[in-house]
Amino acid sequence: MRKSRAVAAGILAIGLLLPRPASADADKEHKLLMAEIRMLQEEQQQLRAVLLGLGDTLKALNTRLDADAARTQKSFADQKLVVEGVAETTRILREKADETNVRLSSMTQELQSLRQTVASMPPPAPVVTLPAPGDPGAVDPAVSAPGSPTSAPPVTPPPSNVSPTQMWDRVYAVYTAGQWDLAVEGFQSYIRTFPTSPQADDAQLYIGHSLYSAGKYPEAVTALQRVISNYPQSDSVPTAYYKLGSTYEAMKQFDAARKAFETVIKNYDRSVEATLAQQGLVRVQDKKH
Repeated sequence: MRKSRAVAAGILAIGLLLPRPASADADKEHKLLMAEIRMLQEEQQQLRAVLLGLGDTLKALNTRLDADAARTQKSFADQKLVVEGVAETTRILREKADETNVRLSSMTQELQSLRQTVASMPPPAPVVTLPAPGDPGAVDPAVSAPGSPTSAPPVTPPPSNVSPTQMWDRVYAVYTAGQWDLAVEGFQSYIRTFPTSPQADDAQLYIGHSLYSAGKYPEAVTALQRVISNYPQSDSVPTAYYKLGSTYEAMKQFDAARKAFETVIKNYDRSVEATLAQQGLVRVQDKKH
């Protein structure tokens, strides 16, 4: 810009120093000189506009480069977090897998120990099958006499190295594994070994559950009636009555099932089993009709 001004000033000075010809020639030269000066000024303005445009372009380019750099840095940080999260998840899964393997190994050992314990126990007491409803002398599940327990199983001295909790955990593991026959034997051994345990009524109840799950409905009825008669004050009685109704329902003995469900609703109306018994009554009535 300064160079253009210097050139224009130089041309103007040269024009002033030159000898003045005739007025017509002087006017012509003066017009030419003024035209060149105007052209220089226009070029100077255009150059200034170009420079301003380049400045704006550079500023926008710098802004874009800064934004790209920030996005790239954020992307790297996010990828780092993802990689660290995957590594942490993998570590946790590996630890859980190791823990699961240890638990499976422990359960296998406990199952083998339980098999050995059950094998060393005396044979279970014979199961007394009660007559079916409708037969002479049948026991009505809804009016089972709480004070008249059935014959108690013989007591087996507890193993010296097994506590009630340990034995319960082992038998319950077999039950949750769906090995119903072995679970029945295990719970029967538990009752014989620890007849005064607070979980003896639960063991008798789970005998009924196991027999029901195995499809042995008459035996399940007998086992559940023993819960009602042998442990009349326990919290297992409502469940035993409801399961008794479900068992009779499975045997298509709908009158007996209805009586069992009605007993739950009447005597244990605030229990969860009462709600289930209401649903059972609806099922029985629909099937009966």
